[in-house]
Amino acid sequence: MKLYSIEAGNFKLDGGAMFGVVPKVIWQKTNPADANNLIDIAARCLLIEDGNKLTLIDSGMGNKQPDKWFGYYHQWGDHSIEKSLAKYGFCKGDITDVFMTHLHFDHCGGSVEWNKGRTHYQPAFKNAKFWTNKKHWQWAVEPNNREKASFLKENLLPMQESGQLNFMKSTENSGFIADTELDFGVLFIDGHTEKQMIPHINYNGKIICFMADLMPTLGHLKVPYVTGYDTRPLLSLDEKTKFLNQAADNNYYLFLEHDAHNQIVTVKQGERGVVLNEKFTCSEVFSN
Repeated sequence: MKLYSIEAGNFKLDGGAMFGVVPKVIWQKTNPADANNLIDIAARCLLIEDGNKLTLIDSGMGNKQPDKWFGYYHQWGDHSIEKSLAKYGFCKGDITDVFMTHLHFDHCGGSVEWNKGRTHYQPAFKNAKFWTNKKHWQWAVEPNNREKASFLKENLLPMQESGQLNFMKSTENSGFIADTELDFGVLFIDGHTEKQMIPHINYNGKIICFMADLMPTLGHLKVPYVTGYDTRPLLSLDEKTKFLNQAADNNYYLFLEHDAHNQIVTVKQGERGVVLNEKFTCSEVFSN
């Protein structure tokens, strides 16, 4: 197995929204804001090469939305999925599976693109299976008013209409499923959105956890620091507490999808709960 960090593009989000009830005077110490209260955000995806499978975890927000829409998210830098894949000798047609932790636009928007004539949308990975789960899919296609702006039909329906959409195993209850169709474990959690999936990849004796929105940045390490986007923040506190204790006790490597300046961290037990242990770049972890 080989792992590759795929940078799908950086953007900015409102710092207050990203830290919920935590005051700015506290969160800006780890995630400094600009004059418009915006903080740096990454869309760092993960590519798994395992035998004949080439699995991409999440796909960023893509590039099909109008300029006015992108104006809300202040993209910066020159990262893209295409450039990141090419860096390792791959192209989008090589991807066999796209696993989406959840279907908010910044996690799945890159899975769908315009056709050449810009007359209709099509899957961006023509040879891939797209993976979600039934409960989250239903949650996304019939969205509540709180999340409606994050679940965009143009990101979702083309995957289904193409026949490339697939569902993971039953998720009647939250918890960990060790064996999935993609050969890595998945933790189902419900605080951020219904049935978000946190992949656990066994890589060279290490457990790499793709953190998605359970812990978007290193600044969200403290348990009460959950985003204002979470639909069930009190549940997020419980889920995050349990996960971080397991991560500290088992030396998990936490792959940070949304931290533009920190890539992978480990944590340990401290006097007042779980604290940072070490920071790593992806190349440091993936080359060993």
